[in-house]
Amino acid sequence: MSRSGIWRTKPVEKCISDAEEPKHRLKRELTVWDVTVFGVAVVIGAGIFTLTAGTAGDLTGPAVSLSFVIAAVACGLAALCYAEFSSTVPVAGSAYTYSYATFGEFAAWILGWDLILEFALAAAVVAKGWSTYLAQAVGLFGVDVPTTVGGFDWGAVLVVAALTLLLVLGTRLSSRVSQVITAIKVAVVLFVIVLGIGYISAGNYHPFIPPAASGADGHTGVEQSLLAAVFGDVGSTYGIFGMLAGAGIVFFAFIGFDIVATTAEETRNPQRDVPRGILGSLAIVTVLYVATSLVVTGMVPYTALKTAPDGTKATLATAFEVHGVNWAATIISVGALAGLTTVVMVMILGQTRVAFAMARDGLLPRRWSRTGKRGTPVGLTLGVGVVVAVAAGFFPAGRLEEMVNVGTLSAFVLVSIGVIILRRTRPDLPRGFRTPWVPVVPVLAVLACLWLMVNLTVLTWIRFLIWMAIGVAVYFLYSRRNSALATRDRSASG
Repeated sequence: MSRSGIWRTKPVEKCISDAEEPKHRLKRELTVWDVTVFGVAVVIGAGIFTLTAGTAGDLTGPAVSLSFVIAAVACGLAALCYAEFSSTVPVAGSAYTYSYATFGEFAAWILGWDLILEFALAAAVVAKGWSTYLAQAVGLFGVDVPTTVGGFDWGAVLVVAALTLLLVLGTRLSSRVSQVITAIKVAVVLFVIVLGIGYISAGNYHPFIPPAASGADGHTGVEQSLLAAVFGDVGSTYGIFGMLAGAGIVFFAFIGFDIVATTAEETRNPQRDVPRGILGSLAIVTVLYVATSLVVTGMVPYTALKTAPDGTKATLATAFEVHGVNWAATIISVGALAGLTTVVMVMILGQTRVAFAMARDGLLPRRWSRTGKRGTPVGLTLGVGVVVAVAAGFFPAGRLEEMVNVGTLSAFVLVSIGVIILRRTRPDLPRGFRTPWVPVVPVLAVLACLWLMVNLTVLTWIRFLIWMAIGVAVYFLYSRRNSALATRDRSASG
């Protein structure tokens, strides 16, 4: 029996039956290979090409590889919980849908609002990164074409528009394009590792964890991590606090495996294939990330990777430029351009599927959940594309990646707790995958994610709380009254 009011839950059976409504149904056509590629496609992108070198230079030193390991452990624990939920409730919406079935409508709305922040901002931020690499790639041929004119980033808008159209044409076609581009960028990452090994100097690994910076050299005030602020540390640049803060930053590089869960409703055998896709994609990228970070920090001293006075951040190409291997830097730049393309596409896909599930439940206008002849929500996809394009075209990227991180980590926390709750409340449900050692693994996942969250900056937390406050207002002004469960309750009582 579902609860009433803002804590009313949506039974799992209702979640599944709603997914079969003809006018609000997505087409099942993805295989385990497709969903694994989607995961790798979105995870290998902005993080490995833009965060690895910059984080090493500004926060962690060579210990960035440990930061990746810490972030990977937190993601791995959460991934086990996502795998069980996706095989138990194989419908669109990911963590939002799971929360609706366990915590209730209000918590589901907050989490859905949270995921909107994650996917939309991530797509916009990565689109701006794509635009930057586009200008660099064109410049390699001796042509200077600025992709930002008068504050308008036309390059970012261009890639968002093209990928939105591709998603409108169908998820299957998007998957095929994603596979080709993903193969290219994985090859580039392997190229970085293999070629870079020859330039490693053991002396660059010392000190592996540089001594903590203080004063003007460290992050202080609202720019330091929440953990450092609470403990009264001088800052979170280098040292142990720097390594931990780095884990909170490079976590952005892992965002994406949870998007695999949003494709459950479009997968032919979701109970089997989605868990495999989630865990498989995470395992692949973790190995590549740690190997890449070790190679890059071994090639040059970490001080050579610091952000320049004009704000220009180091990238993977920077390490090769230091050694004069400019042709390799060229290949990396082109590979990054391809890599960021699939990230933008899958982020828009994830945003669309979460909003689709919320609209089907009436928490957003229900007309947004109508699907077209190709089995995709055409109107909603176009709308999401417009929002992302506006954000990417007119707003600076700034530190938005940290807001993406705090939103994602909070979703991981709720999903992990939800596994424990659903095991106790609905032990009868068929589960294609079962998280091992419950409740130990979910509890460890919660603790690991909370640990990364307190290592994000105070300013990030302030911005996040403002966004959540706006979400609460929208729920009580619109969603609470218009939800499908609220309409059902009024009909029953009337």
